[in-house]
Amino acid sequence: MTTRSTDLLNLRPTIASAILHDAMSSEEYFQNATLRPVIKSQNDLIIAVFKNYIAKHKNVFYELSTQKQLDYIENAIHKDMKFRNSVKGMIIGMFTLEEYESYTTNSSALNKRMMNLVKERLVSQLQLFQKAEILKAI
Repeated sequence: MTTRSTDLLNLRPTIASAILHDAMSSEEYFQNATLRPVIKSQNDLIIAVFKNYIAKHKNVFYELSTQKQLDYIENAIHKDMKFRNSVKGMIIGMFTLEEYESYTTNSSALNKRMMNLVKERLVSQLQLFQKAEILKAI
């Protein structure tokens, strides 16, 4: 393995709940072995990028109800191609060459899994996207 690959793999967190076994599909294996650790390692960047996305869209997000905020996240991830491609780039850039080659064989299905994981991560951290004034009042 190259130095770059070794360095990238060493940066990734271990996810105890990411079970890997021979009976899984290649997409599920790639999701658990590669996507989940990469997305977890990029979490702070993904949060910062989404906060910037909110700001670039006039902070409308902060005025929405919780359900509408969830819909906003869904739309940003699945319908805003510029944002989606930016997030994909942050994740794909952390792949080893071997992982990238594996990714290219079924990128469509893996992109769907990737974006669903990112959406789940943003939704599970919704409290991080509250305006500072709202948090001070609590």
